[in-house]
Amino acid sequence: HAKERSHNRKEMADLNLSEEQKTKFKELRKEHQQQLENLKKQDNITVKESRERMEKIRTEHQAKMQSLLTTEQKAKIEKNKAEQKTNRAEMGKQRAEKMKTELGLTVEQSAKLQKNRAEMGEKMKAIREDKSLSDDQKREKIKELQKQQKENLKSVLTEEQMKKLKESGHKRHEGRKEKTEMKVTK
Repeated sequence: HAKERSHNRKEMADLNLSEEQKTKFKELRKEHQQQLENLKKQDNITVKESRERMEKIRTEHQAKMQSLLTTEQKAKIEKNKAEQKTNRAEMGKQRAEKMKTELGLTVEQSAKLQKNRAEMGEKMKAIREDKSLSDDQKREKIKELQKQQKENLKSVLTEEQMKKLKESGHKRHEGRKEKTEMKVTK
């Protein structure tokens, strides 16, 4: 969440908000936090009811925040989202190329993995956009897809390639862990 908050702060700074907008955003954030705190204190409701109410609070909060933005600011947000999507696609291509090189994938394996990733991306997008699902249901469906993706990998890669993939994953995890530890010690 911290990464998301810093990203949101940067995005908001890019919008050149007026002092009035900044004040209203601050008030809305306080109100939102208070609503969430009040909800957490309610122990006479089910987990499902709590999650539904939390989703409603979040949706209402987003609508209020959006209503404070000008047309130009909303357009800037959409432009930023499109740029982020392009950047993610480019990073995905780079990861695929790195995986191809590190694991020594054949052209056929690479094509199968590319097809699997594309299909998985479409399925995940459909889940995220499905308004009939709660956030928890979406998370569960995405977990299922991730398990399916892992099985797909096993059917495409050799045992040796799977071993290399696991090892490279551990190296990346260790690298992230070291960076986190360095930040904490500063």
